[in-house]
Order: sequence, then C-alpha cells, then structure tokens
Amino acid sequence: MCNDYRLEIDIASIAEDFDNLQIKIDMPEGAPNVPAREDVRITDTAPIVKSSDGATAGSLVNRRWSWPGQGGKPVYNVRSERRDLGMQRCLVLCDGFYEFTDPTDPAQRRLDKWLFTLKDHRWFCMAGVWRDSHVGEAFSLLTMDAGPDIAPYHHRQIIPLARDQWAAWLDPRVPAEDILKWLPEGSLEVTQVYGKPPAQGALAL
Repeated sequence: MCNDYRLEIDIASIAEDFDNLQIKIDMPEGAPNVPAREDVRITDTAPIVKSSDGATAGSLVNRRWSWPGQGGKPVYNVRSERRDLGMQRCLVLCDGFYEFTDPTDPAQRRLDKWLFTLKDHRWFCMAGVWRDSHVGEAFSLLTMDAGPDIAPYHHRQIIPLARDQWAAWLDPRVPAEDILKWLPEGSLEVTQVYGKPPAQGALAL
C-alpha cells in the first residue's frame, strides 16, 4: 500500500492550475512552505486542499500525513469501501506515488520500487480525508481494490482523481461512490526506480 509519494511541483504552478479549473484556492495560513521532495513519507507534513465552500473553493494548507490510531500506529491509508467518509474530504497533491514489490534479484535486500505518474499531467491529486487528533489536523489517503494499472504490483491502490473530479470531491453533497473509481486503463505510467528489471511477464508478488 502507498506509504511514499513524490511532490516536486512548486505551489505557484499548483495554484495556477486550480485557477484554470475555476476552483478558488485560499491560503488561510499563508503560502505553504513546500520544498521539492522526491519522497513524502508517513508523518511528514505535506500540502492538501480542504473544502471551504462547497465545490467552488478550497483551502491549501500543510498537514501531517497520518494520525495516530490504535496503539499509536499511524493511520496513513483508509479503506474507502462501505465507509461513511463524512464531510472531511481533501485533495492530496502529488506528481507521483510509489509501490514496492518483492525483489526480483534474490541477492537484493531491499524491495523493488516503482513510481506511478499520471500520463500527460505534471501533477495530480489523490483522494484523501482529514481529521483532528491530539497531534493536530492530519490526513490519510483513501484506498480501493487495485485497478488494471496497479494490480500487477499490489492488490490495493490509492485513488488518483482526474481533474474534472477535483471539484466534486471537495463537495460533500456528491456521493463518494460516484467519484472513487479507477481511471481508464493506461492512465498511469510506471517507472522502476530501483531493483533488477524482471523478465517480461515474470513480475511476482
């Protein structure tokens, strides 16, 4: 499951793209300090957009990825199925996310790492939810059964949203099940970050 993603696009470019979609973005806490990061990991602080006025506006803020769950373990992924997602939806900004598989080289100690990006997009949003906790507001990524682009690498996936879905996800009046669907097959492109490339058709999970 996704425990690492990437964000290297600057906030000015992100705000411009929201403006082009006629989604008004405010920054109630000032422009977030968002250095380019190849890896955003659990408990890191990262930018999200929270709904602030139905589907026409959102608040861009920095929040912690994961809230403490039972026994203090971080809740960084939340299953989307059969769950009341309530009003606290958010868009999680990224330009890629990672999945890991067993190493194809028996001598390799670390897992193979794969980067997924959205075809023909500099960056995109993942569906998330946020809540207040004793460590402050924090967000988690929603997950669902893996679609065709991710199934060869993992049986579950985070939920990338097409740009025409962003406003709807910020609007709690729109049923979540109308939005949280697989993108068309071929929407996600995958690149191996490290690990020995497997033989064609020989990826084993």
